[in-house]
Amino acid sequence: MKEYLQKYIALRKHNAQVAYKKAKNRKMCYLFLAPYAILFTMFYVFPVLASIYFSFTYYNVLEPPRFIGLQNYISLILQDDIFLIGVKNTLMIAVITGPLGYIMSFLFAWLINELPRWIRSIAVMVFYAPSIAGNCFVIFSVLFRGDAYGHVNAFLMNVGIIDKPILWLVNPTYMLPICMLVILWMSLGSGFLSFVAGLQGVDRSQYEAGYMDGVKNRWQELWFITLPSMKPMLMFGAVMSITQAFNVADVTMQLCGFPSTDYAARTIVAHLIDYGSLRFEMGYACAIATILFLMMILCNKAIQSLLRRVGT
Repeated sequence: MKEYLQKYIALRKHNAQVAYKKAKNRKMCYLFLAPYAILFTMFYVFPVLASIYFSFTYYNVLEPPRFIGLQNYISLILQDDIFLIGVKNTLMIAVITGPLGYIMSFLFAWLINELPRWIRSIAVMVFYAPSIAGNCFVIFSVLFRGDAYGHVNAFLMNVGIIDKPILWLVNPTYMLPICMLVILWMSLGSGFLSFVAGLQGVDRSQYEAGYMDGVKNRWQELWFITLPSMKPMLMFGAVMSITQAFNVADVTMQLCGFPSTDYAARTIVAHLIDYGSLRFEMGYACAIATILFLMMILCNKAIQSLLRRVGT
């Protein structure tokens, strides 16, 4: 056992020396990477670490942070009923709109890929437009107006389904489903573009080899050739889908108000904005952000494990 331990320590020292020599020989490469590494550390890594630190403190911006341990997390989980409503709504949005939007993005990209080039360019622009439309909430706020002039109410009253207008964006029963509809409409974003690019980059010779090896139809072609060939794009689309699903706040706040009726459209990010931007309870807000960060990491790991099975 002692000899094995000595060999293991010697091997680790040797590997460390080899790694150091390689890094020393590539000093210029690291020098060119330094500006990006410094900016990434300053604006991404450091804020995350600072947020985790402040989550264990009472910090209201005006006074120095005061360490309080796990009190913020205990208050969030055991005492903050509104936060639990936000967690439930956020998970519902993530579970429904995340996978559905991801699958729809890929299917639309797959169908568009079969079109002629000029038609494909127009279709990509049409499908991508909702994700960059800044005033898309106005469209749905007009459609779901709570009076007889709202298009949905007017249509349902004309066909005799309802006899009086429904307050779609005030009634807790309808608020979250309408927000999910808008989020789903906006979900064709950068993930959709990555799928289009990935489908265009698949080597056509693989399809010919696949048919020679026994691929019989388009579904087998999709599962055994197309999907394994674009795993990086699938992973990128999954990360973007997770980020968008957990980052929902603007849609619910613009359509249903802030706060919404009975907090029926409350999300974790909306709760974070409430405590961080309005109440200035930064320690409590950092605890909310840390929990959200951990939830996104766990979902990302689950998605990665699922995508590893594609094409196997």
